[in-house]
Amino acid sequence: MAKKDKKKSGSDIMLDILFESDVEMCWGHPGGAILPFYDAMYRSKMKHFLMRHEQGAVHAAEGFAKATGKIGVCIATSGPGATNLMTGIADANSDSVPVLAITGQVPTVAIGSDAFQEVDTYGMSIPITKYNALLKHANDVARVTKEAVTIALAKRPGPVLIDFPKDVQLQESANLTPVEFNFNENHYREPEISGDIDKLITAINRSQKPLLYVGGGAITSAADQALLKLAEKAQIPVVSTLMALGAFPGTHDLSLGMMGMHGTAYANKAVMECDLIVALAARFDDRVAGDAKDFAHQAVRAQVDIDASEFDKRVNVDIHVNGNLKAVLEAILPDIREVENRAWVNYIKELKEENPLRFNLSKDLIKPQFVIAELYKKTRGRAIISTDVGQHQMWSAQYYPFDKPRKWLTSGGLGTMGFGFPAAIGAKQGCPNEDVYAISGDGSFQMCMQELAMIRMYNVPVKILLFNNGFLGMVRQWQELFYDNRFAESNMNYNPDFVKICSGYDIPARRIVNPSEIDSGLDFLVSTDDCCLLEVAIPEEEKVYPMIASGAKYEQMIDFDHSSEQGEEFTLVPNKKDSPA
Repeated sequence: MAKKDKKKSGSDIMLDILFESDVEMCWGHPGGAILPFYDAMYRSKMKHFLMRHEQGAVHAAEGFAKATGKIGVCIATSGPGATNLMTGIADANSDSVPVLAITGQVPTVAIGSDAFQEVDTYGMSIPITKYNALLKHANDVARVTKEAVTIALAKRPGPVLIDFPKDVQLQESANLTPVEFNFNENHYREPEISGDIDKLITAINRSQKPLLYVGGGAITSAADQALLKLAEKAQIPVVSTLMALGAFPGTHDLSLGMMGMHGTAYANKAVMECDLIVALAARFDDRVAGDAKDFAHQAVRAQVDIDASEFDKRVNVDIHVNGNLKAVLEAILPDIREVENRAWVNYIKELKEENPLRFNLSKDLIKPQFVIAELYKKTRGRAIISTDVGQHQMWSAQYYPFDKPRKWLTSGGLGTMGFGFPAAIGAKQGCPNEDVYAISGDGSFQMCMQELAMIRMYNVPVKILLFNNGFLGMVRQWQELFYDNRFAESNMNYNPDFVKICSGYDIPARRIVNPSEIDSGLDFLVSTDDCCLLEVAIPEEEKVYPMIASGAKYEQMIDFDHSSEQGEEFTLVPNKKDSPA
């Protein structure tokens, strides 16, 4: 009887449900409206890490989730604390990342009165969350928390938010465990495989020039091994989106790397020539299919996705299969015809040899592509790489092949500058035995570089590779190519001395400016056991190639013009033989 009548505060109930849901750490920044919850955490075993900005907290939660596959939790107070989370929540929504945001709110009696630090967090977050709730009574805390965690991880993952009024955090309830959910189970139960599965099998078996187009859902669904079996059994080349890097081994002979706006030339040429393209947990976004009407128009187009709302959203497809990708691949594998020698694969090999990734080396200037290729060698391709957004992001995607999932962390759908460094922090704390590198640019890094204080405070050994060209590099590239060299507000005049800033935080740092320093600089970065930073001065004119302009056709791809620059040409065609042991 006594156990039944036992009561706990709303804060303690939420923490209990989080612990039961395998949540052991979180990132956040306190404030008045969330203080009761922080007080409860102080008395619990929850590991909380104080970030210097709420955006850093949500990105750290994203990095943790992307690297581990678990839910990442971030916490902020009401008003500006909650609004500072919104960019990261939108980012997680775009990239299907399971994140739980817990925000403080003014007491329930003050809601709607324009109280100090009151905003409609619930209303603002509706378009960018899978689930959100404004708690009104402690009796609902257990159910709502369990619902939020379940929905965040279910089917196509995504962010959820709980707005937690201050009085509800303190209020006591005997409802300590969730009894039942307030929504139908089809919101979280994976769907049975449905659609044109027989047509898909037939199309693959009949195709002479098939291509697998793999999206980030292949990583979410842990479909990498089934994908490898399908590609090898039927000898089908594989192209990846930015988010899918690592779902299929980047050094495999059948891998064509990334496709689309800054994809490899051979991947994009294969898209233009295939007779069947099978989208596997990929959504035909505008960076892949810039001209939606023209995309792979010569091919039969098939799509496998757990989210049926993605079917025919941008590109009309001929074959639809709804279901978990791993389950679908395992279901069709027994009926897929085994192929030993496919002429299409031999042709793809020639494409790769004739159209490699390439750039010109320089005796006087450091080329960022070469630095990343060398980092790949020194880390033996085994590190977790987290990037910000811009040129360095694309160079990393191109020149650091990934052979395993959850080694590549980046902001894809929203393209959020400032993501990379805090995401690397969350990844390192979630995967303490992995080496984690944050690759950033001078523009992106200054969005969240205050988290240098956090990695020093908690001694999180994240390695930072910072490219400095004095510009917003990708903006400058577009301005040069499409705006007649009008560099409007892209020149990062008065960049700080990043090495001195690191010194202020007692973080080891170096700057290199000459190609002769690359080897020793990377040795410093790789061998330092502590958190550290290597700043690399690169030329402002360096561009990312290949490139397909926004909305353009694949036939309009701009490839590297090797006759336009001086210096020895460097080429890269990743394969098993050349990859580090």
